[in-house]
Amino acid sequence: MTTTTPKKLHLTAFMRPVSLHTGAWRYPGAYADANFNLSHLKSFITKLEAAKFDAFFMADHLAVLNMPVEALKRSQTVTSFEPFTLLSALSQVTSKIGLAATASTTYDEPYHIARRFASLDHLSGGRAAWNIVTTANPDAAKNFGQDEHMDHSNRYQRAREFYDVVTGLWDSFADDAFKRDRESGVFFEPERMHVLDHKGEYLSVRGPLNIARPVQGWPVIVQAGQSDPGRQLAAETAEAVFCSPRDLTSAKELYADIKGRAVAAGRGREHLKILPAALVIVGDTIEEAKAKRLRLDGYVHYDSAIASLSVALGTDASGFDPDGPLPEDLPETNASKTGRAGVLKLAKDEGLTVRQLAQRYGGFSGLAFVGTPETIADEMEVWLEEEGADGFTITFPFVPQGLDDVVEKLVPELQRRGLFRTEYEGSTLREHLGLPRPGNRFFA
Repeated sequence: MTTTTPKKLHLTAFMRPVSLHTGAWRYPGAYADANFNLSHLKSFITKLEAAKFDAFFMADHLAVLNMPVEALKRSQTVTSFEPFTLLSALSQVTSKIGLAATASTTYDEPYHIARRFASLDHLSGGRAAWNIVTTANPDAAKNFGQDEHMDHSNRYQRAREFYDVVTGLWDSFADDAFKRDRESGVFFEPERMHVLDHKGEYLSVRGPLNIARPVQGWPVIVQAGQSDPGRQLAAETAEAVFCSPRDLTSAKELYADIKGRAVAAGRGREHLKILPAALVIVGDTIEEAKAKRLRLDGYVHYDSAIASLSVALGTDASGFDPDGPLPEDLPETNASKTGRAGVLKLAKDEGLTVRQLAQRYGGFSGLAFVGTPETIADEMEVWLEEEGADGFTITFPFVPQGLDDVVEKLVPELQRRGLFRTEYEGSTLREHLGLPRPGNRFFA
């Protein structure tokens, strides 16, 4: 008789910014400076590790958000730590939780990325993850000596080549290359070092990397795009996918599509985890949780609301009729196509005016679980069983209380049901996620 191990959720915490909700920093009792306060961030990650979260996830921006200054002045994202600097510090106050940083393939170089992530993986004892992004904000170009943002198609083509170069650099040395033989005076064996000598369409990198192979072989690869090129890149390269479906139906389509593409690319379905972003608001009653959401949304100023809608659309929405429908003749944009498609679908599905749409986007417009620990656990279990997700990237409504509600109330309920671990499976992020350690492509 064979038995199957019950499926368990994977949970990562979205922590840059510490909340995706625009009104989070204004909520009563919230830490208004949490994005830029090391003491607070150390407290958050130690609580998350005690709750056995898989990883602490940091998004990143290479420019301030492209919105009018009247809206920007209300955003907590204007000042945040650079991810590698912060995660290196946090690696020293934790021992198990994964450390995921976002890094751009458009505005950085493969050698830099490979070296930083290898360093973080060694500093943390094998807990690093790289969230591959191509950068959606066109204003980033102007911070890197460029007048125009690279077009969407070229960004993803460069990203695919960039991945090959970075992983090739991580394989510069065999795991046993460093002998450190005092008697012979040989520190490493040259025949166990590989010079990449890559020359491609977008990149030219000689190598080798000047750091030993990472503890995990390669840090875990995360990918965040949902456009067709983004899905294909995820299927070919990613081991975890950060995504933002709004409902179970669209989540199941995304899940099946990306995993199907992964199988077609010769990969195992189980070696790629789909982790949708979800705002989680916990109350002792459903009514209390809904009241928290309403109060939180009330802290979003209209300036921020219309600016957030503009960012999502990739075009200035401030001139639209607030009480009319979203115009159908929107200009083409070089920003995120997935984000724009989501706006258009929401406006059509719910018949929202520009004002109503802006208010939704000004707070948090994505997937939200709002309820008691029991009702939220019910919903998460359905998503897991019906293959809408392998887990969730949880975004908190405000901190610290919103985070505390999740780790003190929701996580114990998930553990009681056998849906979430009570102890870590190992010490590396790959072990937490059930992922194999990649072999070295150049050495047996």
